[in-house]
Amino acid sequence: SAKDMKHRLGFLLQKSDSCDYSSSQGKKEKISSSQRLSQEEVRKWADSLENLIHHDRGLAAFRAFLKSEYSEENIEFWVSCEEYKKTKSPAKLSPKARKIYDEFISVQATKEVNLDSCTREKTSHNMLEPTLSCFDEAQRKIFTLMEKDSYRRFLKSPYYLDLVSPPGAGCGPENCKRNHTHSLDCNSNIISQCA
Repeated sequence: SAKDMKHRLGFLLQKSDSCDYSSSQGKKEKISSSQRLSQEEVRKWADSLENLIHHDRGLAAFRAFLKSEYSEENIEFWVSCEEYKKTKSPAKLSPKARKIYDEFISVQATKEVNLDSCTREKTSHNMLEPTLSCFDEAQRKIFTLMEKDSYRRFLKSPYYLDLVSPPGAGCGPENCKRNHTHSLDCNSNIISQCA
């Protein structure tokens, strides 16, 4: 149900923040200031898919949404490509490229992404001599696919709307038994809940 998804997303986002209050005071201050999620930041996610997936919490929310639609392989592939491009050692390029190819692109891939045959063929050819840019075209295609399809649905979903609504919106006395205090700080539930 939608309520269960809210709870799971709230838990996921809190878990990814993991505010550890047993650590030193300096670390606590650093965590709380860096992990506040402002309404302004959340609204920027609606400007572009790039804004969304380049923000840790935005990426987590989008990933949770895609998981609910059984299409998380797209964002996993995109993230894997981003990490792959940061590879410093030329000796590591080939094994990392092979892992990504086997997981997302090959015919028997466990998390096969939806690529046209031309892009798949070109990416297969790139595997002969992997470079940092060997997945660029495939990554671009998957980004465009997400941008035109799942990103638009995400913006209309509770995964986004519950984060962007102002505190208390849609949670009037007729809809709720009790009104919770809404906060976007890391020590509170991120998703507004109507219980």
